[in-house]
Amino acid sequence: MNLYPLLKPLIYKLTPKQAHEVTIDALRLSGAIPPVRGLLKAYFRPSKTGPEVRVAGLTFPNPIGLAAGYDKDALAWRGLESLGFGHLELGTVTPLPQPGNPEPRMFRLVEDSAVINRMGFPSRGADFVARQLKNRKPGRMIIGMNIGKNKNTELEEAEKDYVPLVRMFAPLADYLAVNVSSPNTPGLRKLQEAGMLEKLLKPVAEERDRQVALQAKKVPVFVKLAPDLDEAQLDSALEAILNTGMDGVIISNTTISRPVLKSHLAGETGGLSGAPLTGLNTRMVKLTVQKLNGRLPVIASGGVMNAAGAQQKLDAGAALVQVYTGLIYAGPGLVKEILNAGLQTR
Repeated sequence: MNLYPLLKPLIYKLTPKQAHEVTIDALRLSGAIPPVRGLLKAYFRPSKTGPEVRVAGLTFPNPIGLAAGYDKDALAWRGLESLGFGHLELGTVTPLPQPGNPEPRMFRLVEDSAVINRMGFPSRGADFVARQLKNRKPGRMIIGMNIGKNKNTELEEAEKDYVPLVRMFAPLADYLAVNVSSPNTPGLRKLQEAGMLEKLLKPVAEERDRQVALQAKKVPVFVKLAPDLDEAQLDSALEAILNTGMDGVIISNTTISRPVLKSHLAGETGGLSGAPLTGLNTRMVKLTVQKLNGRLPVIASGGVMNAAGAQQKLDAGAALVQVYTGLIYAGPGLVKEILNAGLQTR
């Protein structure tokens, strides 16, 4: 029985910030109590398992993951593990604590099944987040860490933020994701430009390779791009990613474009996610897959609201699919619903 349709009107009476904090607290508490965690796993266990996917040397129990931004400070990952995900991408984490942008900074566009956010990488900082993962035991759940720079770090010195984050989280995470595409940190998207991206990714790759010897395992590094790149910009970004030996590409972050929206909140600044992003994201996934031609895996993140949307990304060539805004509108049973539909991978 899916209780979320009954609870959703109550949840929507809360502000997006309040609703998010309540769900994070509930997942954190439930994840800390083994019997409750077991009950959650049983309730959200899909009737169909898999399909298992091998990506960048890692084995994912199924292709559906949580996108970055939901559990920024790694507070609720134990509870989130119980919802059926094949992987969790935590963060974005920054080296030093920072508050992010002023409130209000998240808006629920119910009429459009969408969200606009201008969070600006609020983070309790790398030391805090690392402590949350310190006692993590190896298991089937793949955990990735999305990393970003502090707002006050100059773009030209961005590697001074990203490289220490690689060093800190390579022992704690199964993969890392370099976030150069959030629209809510001033200038960050300039790091997607070929020269700047290659300058950033070279030392990131060197630190990743140093960690191989120290950890006796390779921690893949993916790069998360914006959906608003034109084809020439995408080409140059992919060239930098390939030249520096990165391990995969995540398509995509939120969009600053504004299709026709019904909500009175459509004019809010920030990144748009949810159903309006579906078509733009799928086209970019398909184009990126074609351009990479099997050289790197592509992870789709954007506009997945149901099982059909997830299959659409896989049909476009994505190796993995991530959800976030879909959870707000479909509830925590979304992963179970998607997996029970019986996904077909390539």
